[in-house]
Amino acid sequence: MELNKNKAVIVAHPDDETLWCGGEILMHPKDHWFVASLCRKNDPDRAPKFKKVLLNYGADGVMGDLDDGPKQLPLTSKQVEDVILDLLPQKEYDLIITHSPFGEYTRHLRHEEVGKAVISLWHKHKITTNALWLFAYEDGNKSYYPRAIEEADYCKKLPLKIWLEKYRMITHIYGFEKSGFEAKTTPEKEAFWQFKTAETAIKWLNINHTKKNPLTHHL
Repeated sequence: MELNKNKAVIVAHPDDETLWCGGEILMHPKDHWFVASLCRKNDPDRAPKFKKVLLNYGADGVMGDLDDGPKQLPLTSKQVEDVILDLLPQKEYDLIITHSPFGEYTRHLRHEEVGKAVISLWHKHKITTNALWLFAYEDGNKSYYPRAIEEADYCKKLPLKIWLEKYRMITHIYGFEKSGFEAKTTPEKEAFWQFKTAETAIKWLNINHTKKNPLTHHL
């Protein structure tokens, strides 16, 4: 019998874990999930809601206080990497899921910075994983709500029951209005770029650094 896998989700904000991979978490409840949100630790609204969401998943997690102010000044990779290393309780995982370095919509610096930092840490052997999955979504340069990239390595429509639970967490636990961006975005399909080696991931990143959501990672 396969042992329960040890999986980490590393995101910029509380709600990113549910929007972009909540279905994946819900469909594997026996695995050990750890969710690290790099921002909003001291947010009196979002922080307690994040804790309730973790309870709903049966997951462990932690929040950091990385700058997420309205100016969104760029952070260095080292700044983001240091926060990730500080938050993770261990450095070895069966699977890590995080943001795409190209983001999920146009445009959020923190999402992009987190994706790049995780790839960098893996490449520098500061964290290890058997596989890295990057969120694969795009919004047509703001022409529609973010949607799964059909050509990604993995793209699957969620069972209705799973999607409804994911939507419930966004609207009832996080409390986002049904008419708002988060609720209307909540993807019915989840998609990921998948990598088994850090070398492949860093090469993919370097080749595609001038593109927005490349259509394939196969090199």
